[in-house]
Amino acid sequence: MATTGESGETPSRGKRADARRNQQALLTAAAKVFVASGVDAPIRAIAAEAGVGMGTIYRHFPTRSDLVIAVYRHQVEACAEAGPRLLAEAESPFEALRRWVDLFVDFLVTKHGLAHAMQSGGGGFDALHAYFLDRLVPVCGQLLDAAVESGEIRSDIRAFELMRGIGNLCVGRESDPDYDPRRLIALLLRGLRRSGAS
Repeated sequence: MATTGESGETPSRGKRADARRNQQALLTAAAKVFVASGVDAPIRAIAAEAGVGMGTIYRHFPTRSDLVIAVYRHQVEACAEAGPRLLAEAESPFEALRRWVDLFVDFLVTKHGLAHAMQSGGGGFDALHAYFLDRLVPVCGQLLDAAVESGEIRSDIRAFELMRGIGNLCVGRESDPDYDPRRLIALLLRGLRRSGAS
């Protein structure tokens, strides 16, 4: 029979929870480094950001493609979960949409290096892309619907179109440090505003 600690958790359950937290911290650190330096960033930079040894990263993610795929999935989930939270927190639905687009752009910067990191544009990447669409198009749609209902934006834009347009504006960011797509994306969002919306 398993014994419980003072917290009421069995030691193995507590250990699994710690391992999950450590892995999430690694993924968050890797995402931050990938956004700043691309998916070819040195593993030691990720280890330094996470405050762990390189051996810890390789224990969780034996290859770079394992790490990049895990970061991709982690960022998709973070974007998906952020939509409803931002709608509840932001001062307006349009502000929630704007803040969500910022997160989405961070994600896209990482996404554009994914196929190269996997050294293949084949089935693995295709499955991840389908996962990305299944999780994020409905969230973007929810944000757009809320902003339309509040009278802040026009109603003639679909979630997939907006995401595709933002994605196209982000192409080339990783190879040109002088190009910042956020300025153009801000103009795109401004173009959605209804006249008279504050």
